[in-house]
Amino acid sequence: MAEIDDVQQHPSDTEQATRVWSACLEIIRESVNTQSFKTWFEPIVPLHLRSGTLTVQVPSQFFYDWLEEHYYMVINTTITNVLGKGAALEYFVRTDELQMDTEYHVMLPTPTRPERRSYPPQPESFTSTGAHALHRSTETRGESFQSFLNPRYTFDNFIKGDSNQLARAAASAVANNPGGTSFNPLVIYGGTGLGKTHLMQAIGNYAIAHGKAKRVIYVSSEKFTVEFVDAIQSDRISDFSSFYRSMDILIVDDIQFFSGKEKTQDNFFHTFNELHQIGKQLVLSSDRPPKELKGLDDRLLSRFQWGLTSDIQPPDLETRIAILRKKSEDDGIDLPRDVVEFIAANVTSNIRELEGCLISLLARSSLEGREITVELARDVLKVVVGDVKSPITIETIQRTVCDYFNIPEDLIRAKTRKQEIVNARQVAMYLAKELTNSSLKTIGLHFGGRDHSTVIHAYQSVEDQMRLDQKYQANVSQIKRRLQLLGHV
Repeated sequence: MAEIDDVQQHPSDTEQATRVWSACLEIIRESVNTQSFKTWFEPIVPLHLRSGTLTVQVPSQFFYDWLEEHYYMVINTTITNVLGKGAALEYFVRTDELQMDTEYHVMLPTPTRPERRSYPPQPESFTSTGAHALHRSTETRGESFQSFLNPRYTFDNFIKGDSNQLARAAASAVANNPGGTSFNPLVIYGGTGLGKTHLMQAIGNYAIAHGKAKRVIYVSSEKFTVEFVDAIQSDRISDFSSFYRSMDILIVDDIQFFSGKEKTQDNFFHTFNELHQIGKQLVLSSDRPPKELKGLDDRLLSRFQWGLTSDIQPPDLETRIAILRKKSEDDGIDLPRDVVEFIAANVTSNIRELEGCLISLLARSSLEGREITVELARDVLKVVVGDVKSPITIETIQRTVCDYFNIPEDLIRAKTRKQEIVNARQVAMYLAKELTNSSLKTIGLHFGGRDHSTVIHAYQSVEDQMRLDQKYQANVSQIKRRLQLLGHV
């Protein structure tokens, strides 16, 4: 771990680094296609050059992982050519997560993993594949254990929308006052890939970072069960129970998998009771409401319903767009707006699938040297969701309406009250409400920052006029047909 001040000193070192990296870029430019160069190398920032080691900054962990996996040989060869034998490249990944104003040096050592589980669990810095594991280690009471919290999962990068608003608010309250609210336990349920794990771990990360709790652990129900069986076999049930009952916050994912495991349920029942009685926080997740879980002891089910149960629904269109924008920004990638809207319109099931499509899109663009366009996104999404349709966007509607009425597109967003402009604006607002999933507020913002009441008035005006005027109705219908011919509806 290195502090920011450590990499912002020595201006001459920075100047040298800039010159060296510029020379490297000239070589790399000849080795990769234009799109890959623009996407993966232009965002890299040289920091300093010291003792034959060039230090550069990359926008995100994902960015670093991609470079290491796909361009390691190109970069290594280039650095050696420019700086000579023995030269090295050091990466820094800037992160604002957990309010830590630091940078960390990413390394990939040979993975090691203990054969047997010990209590407390020992810190493990790397996954079995050798990839950098972003898991917290917590050291209190003279012992160190792995909390299994991913520091990427924070409230700051959890996109709030109508589909998760209650769960997000409850999680924030719990994180600020663990065990001190009526939300104990906090049970979050919903389908796969909707953000339950992210939100649960955000509670733990926030509580630790802000001194609200010291001993926090995240564990899946399956892992808890495996550890319990191992504890029975090694005659260490007492150690196992004592460890989990010493937590300030116990976070258990996928409690539905406790189904049918009677001894595990019994142990967890007593762990739950003890923690709850001494005012410690429990956070649980499930794929359905506790009352619908099968194969669980009634006394356990009743305790799951003591606190607050909140669901997370699939995100709406605007939330999906926000998620994609946030994810691409975090990864240092500039995605065209029409591409973001196209993916969001066609991938509707869960967040994990959204992010998978984004990664696949970046891979195709980089490996094939293609611009990131709607057409490339369409090719990628065919693999994920099959046949896809082009989304109807507010911009598309505005452009089509203005073409139809032969008026400049910028006027439809302007303050002018000329009747022909007002008419076109109202038709566009009407079609935006009819043909998109955008909220009234969003539609208004696309028309010069007008409020939702203006959109409601426009919609009603168009409906009234269509009932009274057949020619007017024909005009609106003709615009709809144009959109159909464009393949948007």
